[in-house]
Amino acid sequence: MSSNDALPTTLEALEAEIAVQTARFNELRLNTDKTVATPEALADAKNRLADLKKALGKAKSAGKEKIPKAEGAAPAPAAQGEKKKERLLLKTAKGTRDYGPAETFCRDHIERIVKEVFTSFGASCLDTPVFERKDVLTDKYGEDSKLIFDLKDQGGEELALRYDHTVPLARYLAMNGGTVTHHKIWQIGKVYRRDNPVVSKGRMREFSQADIDIAGVWDSMVPDAEVISLVCTILSNLDVGEFTIKLNNRKILDGIFEVCGVPAEKIRTISSAVDKLDKAPWSEVKREMTEEKGLDPAVADKIGEYVKHKGGPSLLETLTADSTLMSNKRAREGVDEMAILFKYLNAYQVVDKISFDLSLARGLDYYTGIIYEAVVAASAPPGFIDAPASSAPAPAAPSSSSSTPAAPESSQSKKKSSSSKKPTQAEDDEPEVDPNQVGVGSIAAGGRYDNLVTSFLAGAAGLSPTSKEYKKLPHVPCVGVSIGMDRIFALVWPRWAEKFGYTLDPATGAIVGGGGRSKETMVYVMSAGDGLLEERISLVQLLRSGGIKADFLAKTKPKLSAQFAAGEKDEVPFAIILGSDELKEGYVTVKKQSWEVAEGKRVKIESADKGEKVKRDELVEWLKGSDVWRGWVERRWV
Repeated sequence: MSSNDALPTTLEALEAEIAVQTARFNELRLNTDKTVATPEALADAKNRLADLKKALGKAKSAGKEKIPKAEGAAPAPAAQGEKKKERLLLKTAKGTRDYGPAETFCRDHIERIVKEVFTSFGASCLDTPVFERKDVLTDKYGEDSKLIFDLKDQGGEELALRYDHTVPLARYLAMNGGTVTHHKIWQIGKVYRRDNPVVSKGRMREFSQADIDIAGVWDSMVPDAEVISLVCTILSNLDVGEFTIKLNNRKILDGIFEVCGVPAEKIRTISSAVDKLDKAPWSEVKREMTEEKGLDPAVADKIGEYVKHKGGPSLLETLTADSTLMSNKRAREGVDEMAILFKYLNAYQVVDKISFDLSLARGLDYYTGIIYEAVVAASAPPGFIDAPASSAPAPAAPSSSSSTPAAPESSQSKKKSSSSKKPTQAEDDEPEVDPNQVGVGSIAAGGRYDNLVTSFLAGAAGLSPTSKEYKKLPHVPCVGVSIGMDRIFALVWPRWAEKFGYTLDPATGAIVGGGGRSKETMVYVMSAGDGLLEERISLVQLLRSGGIKADFLAKTKPKLSAQFAAGEKDEVPFAIILGSDELKEGYVTVKKQSWEVAEGKRVKIESADKGEKVKRDELVEWLKGSDVWRGWVERRWV
């Protein structure tokens, strides 16, 4: 079907045709037979789908068709200069979403755990602007620079939304003259990338990242090991399930490229191709290196022999025994650094979480040494692990390391490799990526970037990296990690929802039923009999002043059943009931409450306990000293 074919004219026909065309586009995109999935066929399918979506949008905005007037009836006169008002499309922008109270409660829980670990490792907090001067972000992200959101001519400045927290941190350190010697800095906030989103997998255009970086000159590999240990601590505390820290060194990888014969000017672009081996088969990565980036196929095959290796500390022995690789100075430095790093990781007791993976490349240009990323089973595209081994690189001599598993080509990697054209910000009608063809991706990633701060100082001074003056500039080596809060939320939320009795849409993860605790309220103050509004307000104020989160029903004379219903809706663990006679004696009644999930629903555990009388003036101390309170504190209020 050609993109020039006539479009359907009704809403129903348009929606049906869009479904058919989307399936056709995804089928072509995943088809490895290049005689069928030609660039022309893909472009035609994409254009057809875009035309259909535009036509559907126009049809919806036009509203329902009006009933034609009787023949000969005069049209109603239009008001002078009146224009037909367009209907407002109530939706969030592409790649963004709202988070309701229950979801935000879960996200706050995740963020609280991350912050606790950051501060427990001795880090200080930093906050940088959400947008930067465009020239600050330029030339820092390699091929991913096309994903930067531009803000045009705001107040005479070319601006852009921040892509990550790393470059703004380096800019901050450079603005302070590069005088920081030893510092641990963390930051949590939104970042923006004009990528093709898969919202259900936490792959967004607006998303939250939690970063921690260690700046300054330290002994070799000590801060690197500290950061990796921190990531393991956070992921263990968040209970994301089994995870692996994939680890490599840019010096080793660049040394491999050099001994294999990659020209110096192609090393970064070839590195970006290798970085896709976690979501695309070797055949597709090799095709990108040779057909799109002009690498000699024989050189690509040599690279394939190396990047299939992964394992633990024993892989160092394999690399050390490779005399060709060890003749390269950069590779030898990288291997020596890895040996020191594994010694420290053993002291941190996290070696069992590490996979030394030579295919890990990290596409960003500013990395100079150790690189790593955290992955879980859901990180890879569906079917990746079970792909046929024939898609992997050709086997080499047996060694202690294993081969990188092959995968069916993911829609995400296909999209990136099929065209090097930089998207314009007007292009927002791209077909949605099929969420069944992509994984969550890495949930944390980072590495060492020793030259980024100095490059800012040099840029501000107008110095070339090859000049003598450049070597005299302050040197602030850094190492850090970025934790993808939205991707972690995508992993944690289904289990959280099950715990609190929510029913989720299996396709989108949105709440469609059930309910449970979505706030940190610990006490609900009620009255029996007379409304006792002023007394309830007074007690709530007493509790809040004592550091206890408390609430009440804002009605003068509410029924006791309505007050219990309000407190139970939020699963408040303490119900405090006021009675006129008890208040005169200086007492209140405290009733403990708890809930459980039964048959997929959150239900209150019934108890014959009528509550305990506690002196009003001793209530705060009594609550904080109870075992129920201590349990909630240990569980971080959930």
